[in-house]
Amino acid sequence: MKVSDCFIPTLREVPAEAEIPSHQLLLRAGFIRKLGAGIYTYLPLAWRVIGKIEALLKDEMDSIGCGEIRMPTLHPQELLEETNRWDVDVVYKLKDRREASFALGFTHEEVITDIARRDFRSWRDLPRLLYQVQTKFRDEPRPRGGLIRTREFIMYDAYSFDRDDAGMELSFQKFKTAYSRVFNRMGLPFVIAEADGGAIGDLDNNEFVVLSPSGEDTILICRETGYAANVECCPVLPPDPADAPIATNGNGNGNGDKPLEIVSTPGARTIDEVAGMLGTAPMHLVKTLIYLADGAPVAALVRGDHEVNEVKLRRLLNVAELFLADDTTVERITGAPTGFAGPVGLIGPRVIADHALSVMRNFITGANQADAHYVHVNVGRDFAPTEFADLRNALPGDPSPDDSRYLLTEARGIEVGHVFKLGTKYSAAMNATFTDENSHLQTIQMGSYGIGLGRTMAAAIEISHDGNGIIWHPAIAPFQVVIVVADWRDPAGLESGQALHDALEIRGIDALLDDRDERAGVKFKDADLVGYPVRVVVGKGLANGFLEIRARRDAASSREVPVLEAADAIAALLIELRDGPSEQQAAAA
Repeated sequence: MKVSDCFIPTLREVPAEAEIPSHQLLLRAGFIRKLGAGIYTYLPLAWRVIGKIEALLKDEMDSIGCGEIRMPTLHPQELLEETNRWDVDVVYKLKDRREASFALGFTHEEVITDIARRDFRSWRDLPRLLYQVQTKFRDEPRPRGGLIRTREFIMYDAYSFDRDDAGMELSFQKFKTAYSRVFNRMGLPFVIAEADGGAIGDLDNNEFVVLSPSGEDTILICRETGYAANVECCPVLPPDPADAPIATNGNGNGNGDKPLEIVSTPGARTIDEVAGMLGTAPMHLVKTLIYLADGAPVAALVRGDHEVNEVKLRRLLNVAELFLADDTTVERITGAPTGFAGPVGLIGPRVIADHALSVMRNFITGANQADAHYVHVNVGRDFAPTEFADLRNALPGDPSPDDSRYLLTEARGIEVGHVFKLGTKYSAAMNATFTDENSHLQTIQMGSYGIGLGRTMAAAIEISHDGNGIIWHPAIAPFQVVIVVADWRDPAGLESGQALHDALEIRGIDALLDDRDERAGVKFKDADLVGYPVRVVVGKGLANGFLEIRARRDAASSREVPVLEAADAIAALLIELRDGPSEQQAAAA
């Protein structure tokens, strides 16, 4: 293919709307164009990348016996009501001319479960693995980062159907292994992190995360053991009593229990304000947050320098809805304005304390009255929690949950894939059953698996670019080689470039011939911006029988090769680039 035949609308300036590198470069290099908030057109180069990612996925799905299907985008209201998901807040809804209500597909669990209950009626029909590549629609409140979080996106989603837990586990591991192969073939360094299932389910699930400063997710990692978890669900081990914070000024923990005392703290509502007024550190305070859990009040207690993990709290309480109480509700429950709640004398709410409080002594809490706090508070003597639990977000420096000898570090990451064990969450709700060998009805065990194709493309750019543009891995590059004819007016140069292009295409190498009537410098800048893995220059060396080849990721790799050996040299270079990570990718890994 020739550049003169392609639509590649590159930009010289960085668009003001783009904040992260992948968004900037996808716009500048002519891959995407914005239509509205979180809505993008994929231009030819982007669509080629998407096609290559999809081809890798299809290859790996074939290897595990997963069949491709295509499900509808329109989902009837009645179907989503079977699982109580019609009123999910991200759903786009519409009515047809007969006033029937539909949702645009935001996931496809209900649709695939409907297929299962109709067609997987016998144990002989199981196990079964199915997947699709389909557009999803979600009314995201804050689309951001270009293709990182959008309202309309292309997603590969797969589903497994098994007879029992053991079969579900086997399918789950098949997809984890297949996903690992896919991302490795893309040259995409990743970690597999424990994750929260959210609305999908609470059974085992993992995120495939590409580490990047632009990522939305906070990941806790143990470098020594390889453990990784999203902060939403990373466990925190109970503290050693020897690690309790010790205060030095009489306010906060001390070596002996001190008498409970109420002190005036006018206008001090936040942890920092109270700590500053009383001359102590936030770690010596306990904050009391009032929640409504399915409408019932709950008080969550954590150390002043810690944050409540609402995912852990929701799981502990096993509730569908969990919200922070508003100011009016807080005052009704505690008798005090927001900022002055505390556990001493609190009547009504279930009181759940983080494990850290079990080793704290003489700490500070709100006094359940305006402008007042208690000092020298002690668990047991002054109040008794309903229970202790892991309630807080894990932090860098915490012991790793899988080996307390090592400490966690923190990183930002982009979730590019997710694997879920659904169990019977959807099959039970929708009566998807099968008859076993003994003619007994059993509920199908399900799994759900997804990869965002556009987000994966963006993540690849986030971890592989430089000041000049994108650096594509050969497996997913829109074209693997660009052949730049330095002087478009030179017939010999154009002929030589075309011959090399054809030779590469015969070898199965995607090549693009830059035949434009532009200066060589413009062509070089565009080649670097788009990020073709290999650049070939047909220039002055042609008179002596040589072409220049260079790897995009390494400017120092530029060398001259004889024209007759160029195709072999390029093929060898692409293998080298395919099998070895760039410096940026190695650093990200």
